Order: sequence, then structure tokens, then C-alpha cells
Amino acid sequence: MGEPTLKELLAVASEAAYVGGRRTLAYFGTALTVETKPDNSPVTIADKEAEAVIRARIKKHYPLHAIVGEEGGTSEGDKDFRWIIDPIDGTKTFIHGVPFYGVLIGVEVRGKASVGAVYLPAFDEMVSAASGLGCQWNGRTARVSNVAELKDATLLTTNVTSAMERSDAYGKLAATTKMHRTWGDCYGYVLVATGRAEIMLDPDMKPWDCAPLQPIMEEAGGHFTTWDGRATIWGPDGVATNAALHSEVMAVLKSEKKK
Repeated sequence: MGEPTLKELLAVASEAAYVGGRRTLAYFGTALTVETKPDNSPVTIADKEAEAVIRARIKKHYPLHAIVGEEGGTSEGDKDFRWIIDPIDGTKTFIHGVPFYGVLIGVEVRGKASVGAVYLPAFDEMVSAASGLGCQWNGRTARVSNVAELKDATLLTTNVTSAMERSDAYGKLAATTKMHRTWGDCYGYVLVATGRAEIMLDPDMKPWDCAPLQPIMEEAGGHFTTWDGRATIWGPDGVATNAALHSEVMAVLKSEKKK
């Protein structure tokens, strides 16, 4: 068997995100037993079952590839191809029966985040991309907005308190943008990639929280970086912007002091 193409990897990532997401719907809106992990984050049977379904689908196609999952840990394999899974991004949202949660799958090819799929099960929306292949939103081309001034922009974050505790940057951006909302977790990044918002930021990120976001944002014509401007999914934080506002947003993030 030859090396898989990015198109082939993208097809499997999208398929796996879809089947994992449909599994979560079996539990969405129901009374769930919630466990607390050592890092104090919640986990449910839906997270665990969805990740198991996703891992099985990836292994069916690529049994030798490495996999990193939020719930299942690391399965060693071919390090040239590393799959990174978050079976439910926004578990707290999911537990409360709010539909702004998603399934995230990213693929690193030789250390570069090259393939990404985000599936929002409650909305039946898929946003996916691979380097050089463009970004698709339910089968049509996804592009960031052309909004070029902060006064016309929509600013999103997952948690306002955490963002404001991190630095003065969120407050400054909130004061200068047209609208700011907590349409957070992966949903906020999807909104930026599809031109429905301009800025999404999180002061704390793990790689599975953002594994698909770099290729998705870049292929949609935007940016995904850390707060200090590095284009990586392995930073401690993350920010997505459209192209027109990227430099201005990064200047604010870099200039405002940490608390």
C-alpha cells in the first residue's frame, strides 16, 4: 500500500468525525453521569464511546498510523502520520444540552498540521480542509470574511473570565469590536472559518482542542496561531482571525501585559 494522499486522509477524517458525532447524539440532551478527570475537566460515556468509534474507523483504514486522543491517550505508530482526536470539544456545553459542541480530528503529516475536520452533530455541519485543497463547509467552499476594521468585527471566546484573567488584550479587543459573544469552543472557530465572525481566541488550548483548526483556517484564507504569533497546534493558547484583521489583532495580543 502506498502513502496516502491528503485527499484520502481528509476523506477518512471527515468520515470518522461524522460517525463519532452521530454517536454523541445518542446521549445529547439526556441525563448523563459526569466523571471528573484529574485536570478537573468533565468526561461522559458519550466522549468515551465517540472516541472509540473514531479510533476504530481510523484503524480500519490506517492500522499503522499513530493516534492521540483526549480520552484514550496515545497509540504508538507511524510518526509520519499522527491523528489527533477530541471526541467532544465542548463537553460542558454538551452536558447542558447546548448544541455548540463538535468532534475534532486533525492529522499531522511529518509534524505539520495538514488535515482537519470539525463536525457539529447537533447542526449536522461539517467543516474540513487539507493543505492545498481548500476548505469546505457542507460541500461548498468556506472563506473567512472581508471585514477590515475592528469596529465592524465580531469577537468570540470560550470563557470571558479566563480571557480577561490572562491579559488585558481581551478587554481592549472587546472595547473596539462591534460585537463580542461566547459562541466558544470549536464552534467559534467554525464561525470565523465560514465568514460569520472575525476573531476567536482561547487563553488555554491543548493540541486536541485545535488539531484541525490550522489547516481549516489557512485554507479558508485566515490564520490560526498562538497569541505570540506561532502557527502551531502545540501552543498554550490559540487565536483565529480573518486575513484583514490578523496583524492588528496580533499587535494587541502581543502588546497587552499578562496579569
